Order: sequence, then structure tokens, then C-alpha cells
Amino acid sequence: MSQFDLIVTGGVLPDGTRADIGINGDRISAVGVLPDTVEAGEIIDASGDLVSPPFVDPHFHMDATLSYGLPRINASGTLLEGIALWGELKEIVTIEDMVQRGLTYCDWAASMGLLAIRSHVDTCDDRLLGVQAMLELREKVRDYIDLQLVAFPQDGYYRDPTARENTIRALDMGVEVVGGIPHFERTMSDGAASLRELCQIAAERGLMVDIHCDETDDPMSRHIETLAYETRRLGLQGRVTGSHLTSMHSMDNYYVSKLLPLIAEAGVSAIPNPLINIMLQGRHDSYPKRRGLTRVKEMRAAGIRVGWGQDCVLDPWYSLGTADMLDVAFMGLHVAQMSSPEDMASCFRMVTETNAGIIGLDDFGLSVGKRASLVILDAADPVEALRLRPTRLTVISRGKVIARSPKGDTTLSIPGRPELVRRRAITCTT
Repeated sequence: MSQFDLIVTGGVLPDGTRADIGINGDRISAVGVLPDTVEAGEIIDASGDLVSPPFVDPHFHMDATLSYGLPRINASGTLLEGIALWGELKEIVTIEDMVQRGLTYCDWAASMGLLAIRSHVDTCDDRLLGVQAMLELREKVRDYIDLQLVAFPQDGYYRDPTARENTIRALDMGVEVVGGIPHFERTMSDGAASLRELCQIAAERGLMVDIHCDETDDPMSRHIETLAYETRRLGLQGRVTGSHLTSMHSMDNYYVSKLLPLIAEAGVSAIPNPLINIMLQGRHDSYPKRRGLTRVKEMRAAGIRVGWGQDCVLDPWYSLGTADMLDVAFMGLHVAQMSSPEDMASCFRMVTETNAGIIGLDDFGLSVGKRASLVILDAADPVEALRLRPTRLTVISRGKVIARSPKGDTTLSIPGRPELVRRRAITCTT
């Protein structure tokens, strides 16, 4: 009888350790050097390849994904036109359409080793079609992707006349995270009041909170301060996330020097979304043009937990995307100027371990007893993975292989040159 259902042999873990990984059922049961005599139902040779925890996206909009061009294209490329366009799309969308688009995107995600997604679902629709669709989708993909849903009043918790009622209805239906958008309320005071009420709801229900917070170039949009205060007042430390936080890019340094410790002591996590915000922000600027990313390095230095989010793929706000979280981290490290080897390695952790922690997936990781979900990449280490955004050779979810791909080599026909092109680093010897 086999000792393991599945063994991955000879892989390189993100910390540089070479190890075999033994899997039984849906759990990792051994990590280390296993004897050659060990038996398994299947053995996967990962010699020299990077073996990683699965990728995690802590900020996405699954109800809108793959809808680019419906009913029209965002001509200005701005956040506000995207919101208006989504309002038009909501009038014609169906549950079946959203489920089908979501399934297609989850196929992409599975092929890229993206096995957990937190998705905001719009609650500013009295029919709650998006909520119904995303709950159905969550059930359809639950065996291989964790889909966590956020009740998100896209048009404003107070600004939309029925958003308060509909957000509560969504939570009662099984949506598990409380969302909000305070900077889109009519006034700053309404925005602050919405945070107080939303955090109170989360505290009473024992839920997590994820707020679209200060996604604007306005340096006076300071709702993150209120979010940090309410988190401490209600004892929500470790359960609250501020997403985007782009106004911090425009704030003066003195105020930020006060703000960062407040966020850190409240235990509020941060999710910048570099692909989308580098595209949307600064649209009113001529030159110099603001980059539109929050202060990632400074937040991390202050002890704030920071992950990278995808946000959008082929929807009213963003016309590109492939479900590859390495694309997200690659853009993030450029815009945040995280160019040292240590910073780049941390960017890889941000889209794996850190993101898993932010959304509460404590059983993600490559150690005994953790969920047997992992990805084998055609790269030698995390930094090379960021450089190449390489082929995911094998994706394993809950102990089952769900995706395989051949190595991404190219055959050349150039006289005097090697036939095979590999873009992995050349090992130098002296």
C-alpha cells in the first residue's frame, strides 16, 4: 500500500530549501527529504523548479469580470466613468451571464495557480442578481477555488437609497465580508458615518471588513483614519482591510507620519491594486503626473500587513488581465520601486502567504498539516518567477492535480545558435 497519495519530489521552496512534499488526501503530510523507496499513487518530479503555496487574490470584482465592451467601452478611462458604465451594465446583465463569466475566469485562475479569491459583489441592486450569481458561482468552484465574497455597496452605502437594506440582505444570504466605499458618499461626514455603521455590523456579526478606502487623488480623503479608529474601538484588529488607499500617494508627509502608526496599531491590513490604480489615478494631472499607488514600502516598514490585489480583468475599469498574480506583483514592485532582492522576494510572498493571511486562510502554506494546495513553476526561485512570470507546470488543489502545462521553451532555427531557448537564469561556474 502506498505511503502517500501524491509526492512532489526535488522542488525548491520559496526560502531556497530543496524538499520533497508528501500528500495524503487534502493535506500535506510530509515535507523534507523522503527516501527513494517511498511509494505513492503518483510522483511528480519538480527537480530544480519552484514549488510555491497557491496564489491568492484578496481584491477582485468577479461580478463584472470579462464584461469589457458591454454595453460600451470606458472612453475616458476614469474610475468614475467605470462606475457609471457598470451601472449601465447592471440593467442588462443576467445571473446566468455572470455565473458563466465567473466560471471562465475561474478556469483561467486555476490554470495560473490562483486558488483563492476575495471578490466584492455589488449590493446596489434591489434584485441582488450579482449576489445570487456569486453565491451560485462560489458553490460551483468550491472544490478547487476558495471564493470569498464581500457585500459591496458600489454606489454608496448612504448615497444609494436602498444600499443599506440590500447590504444587510446580502449578508443574510451568505456573503461573508462587510464592504463599503466611504469616499463615494455625498460628504466626508457621510463617509465617516458609513464606516462607523459598517464596522458595527461586522462586529455584531463576527465578520471581516474590507473597505474600498480613499481610492482617489484627493489628499483630503482620509477615511483610513476613521477605519483605523473604528477597528480599535470595536476590537476588530486583524479582521479589517483598507483596499486601494491611493489618496495616501498625494498626502503630505507630516500627516502620513501620524497616519501610519495609527493603521499599524489598529492591525488594519492594506491591499494596493497596482495594475488598476496606475491606470486609473492621475487622470486629472498634466505633468508631473502622480503614479496612483499608495505608500507600500513605508507601510511595510511601519509593520502594516500589505498584499497585492488584482482588482479587475477585462471589465468597465480595466481592459487587460489574465488572472496572473505575478503580473500584479511585477507591476507593483516597479511602481513601488521595490527593486532589492529582499523587496522582490517579499513581493512574491505578498501574492501568496501574505494575501492568504489577509483574507483569513490560515491553512495555506507548505508545511505539515496545511492544505495540500500548491503550484510548481518553471523558475528557480521567487525573484526569477517575478522576472519571467513563468509557466505553471502543475497546479494541485486540495491534493488533486487540476492543471498541467509543458515547460515554456522555444525552438530557434538560427544558424550557429542553440536550438532551445530557456529564459531561466544561466548558472555560472568558475
